[in-house]
Amino acid sequence: MSCFASPASACASLGWKSSSFLLQSPLKSTNSINFLLSTTRVSSNKPISVACSSSLPDPPLLVKAARGDPVSRPPAWMMRQAGRYMAVYRKLAEKYPSFRERSETTDLIVEISLQPWEAFHPDGVIIFSDILTPLPAFGVPFDIEDVRGPVIHTPIRSEEGLKALHPIDLDKLNFVGESLKLLRKEVEGSAAVLGFVGAPWTIATYIVEGGTTRTYTTIKRMCHTAPHVLKTLLSHLTQAISEYIIYQIEHGAHCIQIFDSWGGQLPPDMWESWSKPYIQKIVSTVREKCPETPLVLYINGNGGLLERMKGTGVDVIGLDWTVDMADGRNRLGTDISVQGNVDPAYLFSTLPALTEEIQRVVRCAGPRGHILNLGHGVLVGTPEEAVAHFFDVARSLNFNTLSQDLTAQEPKLVA
Repeated sequence: MSCFASPASACASLGWKSSSFLLQSPLKSTNSINFLLSTTRVSSNKPISVACSSSLPDPPLLVKAARGDPVSRPPAWMMRQAGRYMAVYRKLAEKYPSFRERSETTDLIVEISLQPWEAFHPDGVIIFSDILTPLPAFGVPFDIEDVRGPVIHTPIRSEEGLKALHPIDLDKLNFVGESLKLLRKEVEGSAAVLGFVGAPWTIATYIVEGGTTRTYTTIKRMCHTAPHVLKTLLSHLTQAISEYIIYQIEHGAHCIQIFDSWGGQLPPDMWESWSKPYIQKIVSTVREKCPETPLVLYINGNGGLLERMKGTGVDVIGLDWTVDMADGRNRLGTDISVQGNVDPAYLFSTLPALTEEIQRVVRCAGPRGHILNLGHGVLVGTPEEAVAHFFDVARSLNFNTLSQDLTAQEPKLVA
């Protein structure tokens, strides 16, 4: 039954309580995490001093929702918010045809990141970058080809290949830090500045497979034929990604999203062994440096992993569009925030249909701890009018009004 139709549905039956959404439960240590490369170390001898951007007296709406604090409406942003569906981006891409130039040049990063901000004013401005961006900074060069996409010419599949790895050199990612600082200045607290990283399993998939894959057979085989090599790679990535997250926070990110994009390609028991412990370690490491910065975890195809995702200790779990929001809420409980999860295809529908779906998702998510988003990235060819409408509807929402509307729909009992 539609959440929009009846308060007797799962959407209306949830009991919302005031609670802290920052999970403080201790993380379990694992042997695989301790199996670090002897060269792994903090890339700078200087002590890291983090000014937690989310500890400000009046943090942005998105940070409040991520924490589970009371808000009047759900904040909204979109994955792949900047990109080819926007005419201004396509025009810029004609002038700068190299994706890596666009995503590794400070002025271009800032301009592209602000394109949707200037057009639609979302509640989150995410840096225009890529999950593979930090790879060369720790010893894994890559190219992006027009047809094949990301290509790693020397995949790591053996102990010999591991020798190429070194601690992350954050100086080589200066364009990321400078861009975040400029974005923070540009939005002036009117929106949250979002950073992001790839999860160790997902990054390892590219490094082992040599690029994109549809089968994941090489890395899955490695789990059984060369587990020590894969564990060492994952541990090295865990350390590098942790440092990269802290670097982004230090330079202005209010919130960080962890994309385990290919985690959903693992059977749940394998995800429990080959992805979850490394994400747990990242969360633990970042918490020590900046405990109030919200961390979001998104997995494409996460319906079978929700409860396991919660065990990583993140503050927010992003739901893809194949998970019913009410079902996700029931499974996760109210002590953690959620993000999502309008089907990106709804943006090709009529605007009234899009409005109704946004309202349904928001009602199902409840009035606490919800960041409105799509269940995946914006699709190429999406009408900009629909994106504008999505954010207009989000700004028009009010939890008090939605609650009253829901009560008014309750069927009256006739004696």
